[in-house]
Amino acid sequence: MHQASSAAVTLDGLTRTFRSRAGSVHALRSVTHVFQRGTFTAIMGPSGSGKSTLLQLAAGLDRPTGGRVTIGDTRLDELNETELTRFRRTSMAFVFQSYNLLDALTAFDNVALPARLAGRRVDPATVRTALAHVGLSEHARRRPSELSGGQQQRVAIARALHGRPDVLFADEPTGALDRGTGRDVLELLRSLTDGGQSVVMVTHDPLAASYADGVLFLADGQIVGHLARADAGQIAATMNDLER
Repeated sequence: MHQASSAAVTLDGLTRTFRSRAGSVHALRSVTHVFQRGTFTAIMGPSGSGKSTLLQLAAGLDRPTGGRVTIGDTRLDELNETELTRFRRTSMAFVFQSYNLLDALTAFDNVALPARLAGRRVDPATVRTALAHVGLSEHARRRPSELSGGQQQRVAIARALHGRPDVLFADEPTGALDRGTGRDVLELLRSLTDGGQSVVMVTHDPLAASYADGVLFLADGQIVGHLARADAGQIAATMNDLER
């Protein structure tokens, strides 16, 4: 078990309500939780339970209706949009099921892109190190169309790693990958916590969730359970109970 020194992400009474013609939809209902630094947490729950909403709010990609998110010592609700964008670029990173790579750029340039967008000088050695970390040193000059799905996802992770973010948010990062490639990606995410980084991952796959230190279960916009160091069978059984 990783030693957690402090909170990486704190959710305090997080609520998100969407207005629709049929009335209000409560996607999240007063969720409070602390993700500790240097831990890997999976978030699971039935369809519509609020998993993706929680991830988007925690990452500052959406604003809550009520409650607040704190990343380290920074309260996201105290930042304006420009400050929030800058903070996201320096303190967190994102990996999605769709790799979001630019087809016209090489793997090297895709990894370097966020730093360029943030106005930072790009150190080629650190880009190469990030690619080496995901086992793609030999593919730096290839474009996404010349890479497999698993390799493209690893480029996306290298891009996330390049900025040394405090927190990596992942939404179904292995959803489009075969079992073996997915295992490699999950091992890679696990290894990040050794350096004190935190990983928060939404997944529907009990096997993927079993790589995490802990699994948080949501239902109807609320936290309804937690498992620590669980295997895929235990996680699947808990999910089955929730989906009944």
